[in-house]
Amino acid sequence: MVRADRISAKLTAGLKPLALSVIDESHQHAGHGGWREGGETHYRITIVADAFTGKSRLDRHRLVNALLKDEFDDGLHALAIEAAAPGEAVRGI
Repeated sequence: MVRADRISAKLTAGLKPLALSVIDESHQHAGHGGWREGGETHYRITIVADAFTGKSRLDRHRLVNALLKDEFDDGLHALAIEAAAPGEAVRGI
């Protein structure tokens, strides 16, 4: 299973999102810190979930990062996260 699919599966299981987009942007970071041959190091995640209601941006990011700890341990370098509660404006979905 490719990393994008694993990320989607972990976020779906942990947050039951109403909407989720996971985009591999590793090619945009070729030669930069954390990049490695073969990619799968830099991702953009846009997610809408009830779990984010009433939470700060920092707490939302912490939730996402905690669910993906194993991926960071296995070579994931960076996430660009847009996490929203239902009814909040989001881009990318």
